[in-house]
Amino acid sequence: MAVRACGLIVFRRLTQTAAADSIQYLLLQTSYGEHHWSPPKGHVDPGEDDMTTALRETQEEAGLGVGQLRVAEGFVSEMRYKVRGRPKEVVYWLAELADPETAVTLSDEHQDYRWAGLDEACSLAGYRDLQGALQDAHRFLLAGQKQ
Repeated sequence: MAVRACGLIVFRRLTQTAAADSIQYLLLQTSYGEHHWSPPKGHVDPGEDDMTTALRETQEEAGLGVGQLRVAEGFVSEMRYKVRGRPKEVVYWLAELADPETAVTLSDEHQDYRWAGLDEACSLAGYRDLQGALQDAHRFLLAGQKQ
């Protein structure tokens, strides 16, 4: 059985223009292992639904609560890969930080965070599937701005 984790790709807009470079993504750097970067996410607790997990983990790992975030309708990204030979599933939703100046408060699980444009976020993310999720999120946001 695959381990399941859920999280939010949190973004902020520095301006309200349609410029692609006004969008930044939140990445957290783990304080363990290889110190990889990823959006906030974590394992689903028994009896917990996926969205509750994503919101709880974002609150625990980045200090961003449900009142500070607007989850985008119509975007979900699912990834499947192996960690130490065991299958893992990760589901991400997209959420905008309502006030772009809101402070991030890290848990002990992370040693650093960064707000990054798409190119830098993909470079930090390192893994092709996570890079794809970030690129899909960016395309989704830009398509929504053109409507």
